[in-house]
Amino acid sequence: MTLLHQYMEIKNEELPLKAWKKEACRLFASRMSDRKVRFPCIPATQAFTLGHFRYGFAPNPWHESAGRKLAEIIAEYGKSSRSFGDYSSLVVFFEAEEKVRDVLEYEAVFWDLLSQVSRTDSTPWPVDIPEDPEQALWEFCYEDERYFVYCGTPAHTARQSRSFPYFMLALTPRWVLDRWNAHPQKAAAVAPKIRARLSAYDTAPAHPELKPYGSEGNLEYKQYYLRDDDTSPAGCPFHRAVDFTDIE
Repeated sequence: MTLLHQYMEIKNEELPLKAWKKEACRLFASRMSDRKVRFPCIPATQAFTLGHFRYGFAPNPWHESAGRKLAEIIAEYGKSSRSFGDYSSLVVFFEAEEKVRDVLEYEAVFWDLLSQVSRTDSTPWPVDIPEDPEQALWEFCYEDERYFVYCGTPAHTARQSRSFPYFMLALTPRWVLDRWNAHPQKAAAVAPKIRARLSAYDTAPAHPELKPYGSEGNLEYKQYYLRDDDTSPAGCPFHRAVDFTDIE
């Protein structure tokens, strides 16, 4: 049974999903398609319109099975992502708890989930990606696929672009971003529009860590989870599993 779903299947109630899953997708669709208050990431809104997103669902992020379920969803997505469209991303919604926690608690569980996922990965780390998150070219990898990871939470208020009623992740493969950046004139024309939308969408100014991948001074992990203020973690909380058979 597939762990990935298309929005039209959910919208047309072709799938027997729980109410919270349908509600999460409805709220996400409303945000992506709002013509008055436009979501800042233009490629994301295009991907939604084109139906290139795939959706998965996991238990609340503190549940003991959340990391395992997330790993299963990412694994299934990675095997077929190139067939979903040029703008494809994986969107994962987590079941909500009764209470809303604070931004730093969600940050901690976000990194814990990625670390749990990494521990299930039996594929060697890609040789072209640094293993040290403090390097500009580092990014999260799973089963030899490179991803940019976005996190939204119910705790964010100033950064509405990072706010969502359900804890959620969006994983965009590097090959999608490379295709976008392969057209530099188009990318350059869109970039200021995204910044303008971000300024109108959030009450906080753009986070200082929003920098191009691989650029001098950029640390990619600091963009994965943006706090509601301008601070960022002093070091990357991600802990990848170590293969001790390689240590003499």
